[in-house]
Amino acid sequence: MEDFRRTYLHLCKEAGVDPQESVVAQLQESRGTQSSKLDLSGQSLSSETCSVLARALQDDAVITEVALSDCMLSEEGAKVLLSGLFGNTTVKVLDLKGNNLRSKGAEVLGKLLARNKTLRRLVLEWNALGVWEEAFSLFCEGLGSNSTLTQLDLRNNQINHKGASELALALKRNNTIEVLDLRWNNIGLLGGRALLEGLQKNKSIVQLETAGNNIPSDTLRALEQSTGHNSDRRSSLRESHSRTHVLSKEINKLKEEKGRQFLSLMETIDRQREELGNSNRSTSIQIGQLQEALNERKSAVNSLTAKLQMTEAALALSEQKNHNMGELLTRVKTEKDEQRERQSRERKKEQEESVLREGKLLRELQNLKETNIQLRNKVEETERRSKSQQQQIFEVKQELTNSTAELKLRLAQAEDRLEMEKRRSKQALEDMDSLRQKEVEHVNRHLEETERTLQERIFKLEGQRIQLEEELSKAKAVCVTERAQAEEELGRVRAQVRLEEQEHVSALEEKLRSVRSSLQEVQLHCSQQKQTISELQAKNSQQSIEMDGLRRRIEELQQDLSGKDQERVAEVSRVRVELQEQIGHLQAERTAQGGLKEKISALEREIKVLSSNHREALLDKESEMSSLLEKLRLKDAEIQRMREDEANRASYLQSAILNYVQGSPLGHFSSPKK
Repeated sequence: MEDFRRTYLHLCKEAGVDPQESVVAQLQESRGTQSSKLDLSGQSLSSETCSVLARALQDDAVITEVALSDCMLSEEGAKVLLSGLFGNTTVKVLDLKGNNLRSKGAEVLGKLLARNKTLRRLVLEWNALGVWEEAFSLFCEGLGSNSTLTQLDLRNNQINHKGASELALALKRNNTIEVLDLRWNNIGLLGGRALLEGLQKNKSIVQLETAGNNIPSDTLRALEQSTGHNSDRRSSLRESHSRTHVLSKEINKLKEEKGRQFLSLMETIDRQREELGNSNRSTSIQIGQLQEALNERKSAVNSLTAKLQMTEAALALSEQKNHNMGELLTRVKTEKDEQRERQSRERKKEQEESVLREGKLLRELQNLKETNIQLRNKVEETERRSKSQQQQIFEVKQELTNSTAELKLRLAQAEDRLEMEKRRSKQALEDMDSLRQKEVEHVNRHLEETERTLQERIFKLEGQRIQLEEELSKAKAVCVTERAQAEEELGRVRAQVRLEEQEHVSALEEKLRSVRSSLQEVQLHCSQQKQTISELQAKNSQQSIEMDGLRRRIEELQQDLSGKDQERVAEVSRVRVELQEQIGHLQAERTAQGGLKEKISALEREIKVLSSNHREALLDKESEMSSLLEKLRLKDAEIQRMREDEANRASYLQSAILNYVQGSPLGHFSSPKK
């Protein structure tokens, strides 16, 4: 606020204008505060001060609220001050209460509303904007083109039914104003109907104040009902927007959760693939090791067969040596008979033992061949099992891909169904809106026709009333000089009758009572004058006869008006029935929306069931994978055990061959040779 005070003083100095002391004092009081409100209420602002304030507000970027109530602004000062707010981008609240703004003020306010894009609240209480109809129509044009104002206060602005019609036309084009205060104006019946017609097209006004405007109660109820419809529509729109926002959030969360689940599933599948690859590699390594062991065993068997052949050759050599030794023994037979017999017995024993050892070795070789065949069968069986396990793993992968594809398909179908239901609900809402608009247009056309007929009847009654007034003026022109007081009273009655008939047709009863009271007073005055002037008695009697005729005509007019009231009540009842039917349609629409919500909840439950089934399928697949891994571990343990058995058997065979070689005849005869 200190910056604004300095700007104000600087601009006053540039313009050569003396700063207004009251304005400077007000700015000095609010200098220490950090408020963004410029409050000059109650200050009498001159035209020069208004021009300086307009220049200061034109480039200000701090003040958001301007209070200028009861400042007694002149036409020129108001024009200059308001023109300074055309390009302002910060002021959101403007208070111009009690400034007696008239034609120029209304025109400038219309331009301000058409150009300013930041003003939210405008207070125009206790002004005279409605007195000049052309200026007020310009103000209404600016209001119709405005797209930011939400609150407008037009209390006590002398707005008549024509101004209300212009305001209704502006409200048909304006879609942002929410609160409108029209209390204590002269809108009347026609203005109320015009406002009701404007509210049929306006969907933003949720609060309308119309007290003190001589509007009939049924029109007031219709206005309240239309604003209630707007508020209900806005609340339902907000609720639907919030629900759609919540549903979109939930759907996005479900999509994210499904994406995370799919990624986790793919990660688990990749891990299982890696584990299966590792297990396949380990099994291939183990099979290679088994093949190497078999090759080693084959080489060992081949070496054993070579050793067996060597032993057979050694046996042939030993037999040849035995034959030679037999020849030597025959030559020394006589000398060593006992030794030969002993050696022969020992040789026979050794031959028997060698035969037994050869049979034993042959049996062991046969057993080794059988074990080799069994090992080969087991290796083939393990290969078949590994192939079957790989086939099972491939089938599990195929089932996983099929289940993921099925889940994706179901999710896409659910999204399509949800989108289809949304389109159906939107189409149903659009159809209901179009139907309601058609019905409203039909009702409006019917109301316009009835209003035209009523206006024609009112014009006819106005012509009859004018004829009656002419007759009264003729009757009273006769006794102008004699009854000055009575003429003044009758003129006052006429003025009251004219004002009451222009304001509202329903006030005829009060007019009649006032006319009757005035006639009674005139009769009393005439009875007093009978004593003094005898000639006036005949004239008074003639006038009383004429007044009786007028009374009869007024009673006929009252009967016509009562008939019109009955027709209007019947029309209002019919409109109420139609509105109740529309309310029933809207309630059916709400039930349809409830059904759509139930369908959406059912789809959400189905998605949850599908996700739970998917989780259960994943758990089952994981349990199957764990069982397969356990089987692989058992096969590895069995292969390891077979390896150990084969190693033990090879060691036993090697020890047996060594024992056989050490206990052969070659070893026996080689020992004494040494």
